[in-house]
Amino acid sequence: MSNAKAVTDSEFKVEVLDSNIPVLVDFWAVWCGPCQMMGPVIDALAGEYEGKVKIMKINVDENPQTPAQYGVRGIPTLIVFKGGQEVQRIVGAQPKNNVEDVLKKVI
Repeated sequence: MSNAKAVTDSEFKVEVLDSNIPVLVDFWAVWCGPCQMMGPVIDALAGEYEGKVKIMKINVDENPQTPAQYGVRGIPTLIVFKGGQEVQRIVGAQPKNNVEDVLKKVI
């Protein structure tokens, strides 16, 4: 069971841009090795930051519109949104504490 919630192109505005708390979006794909390595980190953070930060995952193969809109070129890419705006971006697999440092800045 994943703590991070999947989001689609059609849900992105409501789930992410209209959220009243910061949202971390993990842009990923099934075939991406570094994305698979980030999976457990993202899920752990989703559990730890529940209620403070929404943690969502978007599969770039199934939802090409949103990654194109935000210029996501490489995956995994993590983008933090606050008040409907991108406030931070991390590209590539990262240790958990790097991602946590970013989350602490936005809550």
